[in-house]
Amino acid sequence: MHTIRRAATAAVIALLPCAVPVAGQGLEHPQHPPEPGARGSANIEVVAHVPLGMAGSVSDIEIEQDPERPYAYVARRVHEIGFDVIDLRDPYHARVIHRWRIENPDLHVGGAMDGRYFKHEGRTYYVQSVQFSQGGPNSDVGAIVFDMTDLPGKVVEVGRIRQPDSPGGFHNMFMYRHSNGKPLLFATSGQYAKVFDMDLFLKSGGTEMDAVLATENRSLSGLVPVAESENMWANGYHDFYVAYHPESGQDRFYGGGGSGYYVYNISDLARPELLATILDVPGVPWGHTFTPTPDGRYAVAETEFQYAPLRIFDLKPALDGVVDNIDEAVGVWHADWKSVAHNHEVRWPFVFVAGYQTGLSVFDMTDPARPFTVAYYDTFDGVHDNRSESARMPGSPYTWNVYDGAWGVDVRNADGLIVVSDMTTGFWAFRMQGFHRWYGPDWGMPDVSSAQPWDEVR
Repeated sequence: MHTIRRAATAAVIALLPCAVPVAGQGLEHPQHPPEPGARGSANIEVVAHVPLGMAGSVSDIEIEQDPERPYAYVARRVHEIGFDVIDLRDPYHARVIHRWRIENPDLHVGGAMDGRYFKHEGRTYYVQSVQFSQGGPNSDVGAIVFDMTDLPGKVVEVGRIRQPDSPGGFHNMFMYRHSNGKPLLFATSGQYAKVFDMDLFLKSGGTEMDAVLATENRSLSGLVPVAESENMWANGYHDFYVAYHPESGQDRFYGGGGSGYYVYNISDLARPELLATILDVPGVPWGHTFTPTPDGRYAVAETEFQYAPLRIFDLKPALDGVVDNIDEAVGVWHADWKSVAHNHEVRWPFVFVAGYQTGLSVFDMTDPARPFTVAYYDTFDGVHDNRSESARMPGSPYTWNVYDGAWGVDVRNADGLIVVSDMTTGFWAFRMQGFHRWYGPDWGMPDVSSAQPWDEVR
């Protein structure tokens, strides 16, 4: 097998603090907790902060892209299972206008995790993933679908996607408008990413029984497997991203899980075609979050262990057939080598990172081999790296006490508004100086991001 390999060098680089690759080229994060007045870089403005509840009850975040619908959704877990809707009509006075909570919350074990919105036939919907263990009700529910069209008025539950064959719910999801025009929901489930046709789901009638039937017989329209390899660390996906690739005309799936990262052509959902793998990377036993640049050339990848940086991979050698597998990053970045990078959004050349205890960070990857920090704001008010041996479970690579702070991040392309969900401190909104919108052609890139063209006529 022809691979790219300089493993010894990559292993050393992976252990280095990488926020500032060259002196003077980027911003250094302050000590944590920061001194008064040093919580954020001078180019970050706090637009809003809304505390949401008890520590640890906040998970992911989603913002609608149309400023005429100025709503963000924050998923809630533990004792507040559901989601909150934040009204950003006056962003400097953001407020919660709706709270949805699962029935009989004390009987449920788990919580709401990822949330995604989509538009279809003139209406706006929100899909909330849930994960409930078999020790309580609804363990077969993966997601709950809501009609949000009438916000700030009523919110209507449409139906529940049940998966009795793989209980435990959906940890992550992604809503994608396929090149065939279909609104597709990709969800983590067992050994696959399951793909649901939300048009068929909505046409099922919306009741729980109809939703079950639609899921089993009609709306489950595809399965994306994890490619088999030796010594697999996991047999499923943790997270994924789906994007149209204009140069090839392909719908591409980018999945993190298994033993690394995988790229598929899913233009034909019935026949996913494996295009590239990133396996056998030193320090990467599995993939977590995997996000490509708008042109599909590079990808930012996370593995979510303490000390592990975000890695930047060049996908071109594998996509062009020059190598069979990629096993080396071309660049690495970390806000603080003692911390954990988590979810991120790519708006070339910027990457917006929710970094748990380091809060929000923004780095520039114009040169993918030399990324550098350009802005930050510390949303987490606890003690950094407050861990002990008791926080590490025997045999586990996770250092649990460091998983607190900024969980999710999203960007509204029309005006550059940045939103963050912090597990403990709640909802935040920011503006970065000079970043007033993101539109791919402004940067010589396709207009491709996690924001879907729901309003585009095809």
